[in-house]
Amino acid sequence: MIEPHATAQPGTATAQPGTDRPGTAKAPPPRSGQGPARLPVSTATGRFLVLAGVFICAACGLVYELELVALASYLIGDSVTQASVVLSVMVFAMGLGSLVAKRLRWRAAAGFGAVEALLALVGGSSAMALYAVFAWTGDWGGAWEGGSNYLLVGFSLAIGLLIGAEVPLLMELIQRIRRQDAGGAVADLFAADYVGALVGGLAFPFLLLPLLGQLTATLVTGTVNAIAGGALVLGLFRQDLSRRARWLLVVANLVVLALLASAAVLVDDFERAARHAVYGKDVRVAMHTDVQEVVLTGGTDSRPLDLYLDGRLRVSGSDEHRYHEALVHPAMNGPHARVLVLGGGDGLAVREVLRHGGVRQVDVVELDTRLVELARTDRALSELNGHVYGDPRVRVVAADAFGWLRRAPRGAYDVVVSDLPDPGITSSTKLYSQEFYGLARGVLAGGGRLAVHAGPVTSRPRAFWTVDATVRAAGLRTVPYAVAGRDPAAASRARARAPRDWGFVLASRARPQLRTPPGTPYVPSLRADARAAERTRITGLPPSTLVHPRYAD
Repeated sequence: MIEPHATAQPGTATAQPGTDRPGTAKAPPPRSGQGPARLPVSTATGRFLVLAGVFICAACGLVYELELVALASYLIGDSVTQASVVLSVMVFAMGLGSLVAKRLRWRAAAGFGAVEALLALVGGSSAMALYAVFAWTGDWGGAWEGGSNYLLVGFSLAIGLLIGAEVPLLMELIQRIRRQDAGGAVADLFAADYVGALVGGLAFPFLLLPLLGQLTATLVTGTVNAIAGGALVLGLFRQDLSRRARWLLVVANLVVLALLASAAVLVDDFERAARHAVYGKDVRVAMHTDVQEVVLTGGTDSRPLDLYLDGRLRVSGSDEHRYHEALVHPAMNGPHARVLVLGGGDGLAVREVLRHGGVRQVDVVELDTRLVELARTDRALSELNGHVYGDPRVRVVAADAFGWLRRAPRGAYDVVVSDLPDPGITSSTKLYSQEFYGLARGVLAGGGRLAVHAGPVTSRPRAFWTVDATVRAAGLRTVPYAVAGRDPAAASRARARAPRDWGFVLASRARPQLRTPPGTPYVPSLRADARAAERTRITGLPPSTLVHPRYAD
């Protein structure tokens, strides 16, 4: 043993740790897991199989992330917030998972097998668990105050931890097949990981979601994840596992696969039960279009018709007339031969437009063609809208309203009715932007009027007055007003807090006159409504634009 600072004797060499020069003592290499793997295949095939496993696991991991973002956006409504929360929590958790997995590198094969089995179970069941909480508790208000919202964070954290744990374990496995420099191993691993993420990211919206739906797609992804992880460990690295570890891993994967398969078999019954919990037991139509989920309930002698879009009560047969009459009739005071309706695929705003004599043309720009077809063919909904789609004056254009306005002829319409969802929904934000209202202004004829649904005044005054400020920023003069809101019975059926009022903005190049044409069925106290809305005014609000949306409360 050489003491520290010992002087070398003539003819001997001083032992310096870490040196490789002849005549020097060489320090032992740092500990790095087990020795070379005993593979049932060649080294090249083994490396290929590990990288294929990386590819599949990365694709599955990204599907879990996108599924959480999509489901949370659908259930809670603010897609920007949900995407930010899910992705940031996941990335943070991936870092923690990588640190935790350092302790498992000495048993990399067993650790990776356990991680993949658990990830398949947690990720594969996450959509059903979140949807179940939404359906049976209703604890999703859009703000981060309910316990159910934190369940989303819990799943994001758990999935992120498990995804992060994969990287150091896979690095250890690929190095055990054939040692190479760390940079080369990282490059190989990350190349397979990123390509897998690309495939998973494209497969989710273009293949899994349209063919299988969110619940089944996530269960199938979990199944693929479990099979890939189990096959890689048990097939390629089984010699690294003790007999007990092999049996435990086999049993764990079989249990996971059995649970996921059972859930897949029961998913239709589960979805029906959850839908009844959300919408009641008289659901007549439930379909996923290319744009949204559409549900119709009621429409019988005993129950008025309700139309839900993406889980939100959009139309109630018991009170919809107040909304549509207030939206349309003030804008029809003046020339109204040519009318443009943006949105409004249910046909109810068009019904009010056609009550006025002198209407020669009504163009409806609606992205969801299946909603229009439903409004044309469903007995209850078509009766409610007065069979407007059979009127030769009505023409439907299947297009995004923003893109269509960019190509529309200038000055073509006397009236533009913007019958669009609430501005607080992120997917609608561009349809409440200064740029959008500038385009709408361009298609108005001289003296034309624009009517905008601007959301509730009492419960969301800031969003309402931001709409007003945004319309004014587009060069129009405005008169805001509101009418009494949802029928209490409709609110009870919606299982949600209903607005106390509906807010609207009437706009034109000259200051519009807030009154309705003679003979219209809607004769409210419009001036009193405008004064009541004015008392809630918030001044100094900047307009909302495409690059700076301002509707989040």
